[in-house]
Amino acid sequence: MVREIVRDPLMLAKKSYEATEEDLPAAQDLLDTLREHLDHCVGMAANMIGVRKRIIAVCNGPLIIVMLNPKIVRKNGEYETEEGCLSLDGVRKTTRYRTVSVQWQDMQMKSHMDTLNGYTAQVVQHEIDHCNGILI
Repeated sequence: MVREIVRDPLMLAKKSYEATEEDLPAAQDLLDTLREHLDHCVGMAANMIGVRKRIIAVCNGPLIIVMLNPKIVRKNGEYETEEGCLSLDGVRKTTRYRTVSVQWQDMQMKSHMDTLNGYTAQVVQHEIDHCNGILI
């Protein structure tokens, strides 16, 4: 189900809770909502649809990856950039890393770890920031 985008900075600034199998319907809603906004959005976190769970959906080329409980375990190649956000107006400066290794669970609750580079790594960092209540 496509959900409305949350634009309230007070809601977005709250940390999200660990996701469980019970949160899979919210993960599907997040995926549906991202698909609806693909013309101007490449990633979303569950709090952007009003769900305070650690769930993100990110475009990786033509694929969309849904990650439950994503955690960055390694990062390198620090750089400065500017980012926009579907939930917030304008663009903000931030620090990102060119390469990140991320652990997460998929929608079958299977654990994964992968190293991401470039733009996909940047988008994952932005969405994990959302899970941590960090607004850039």
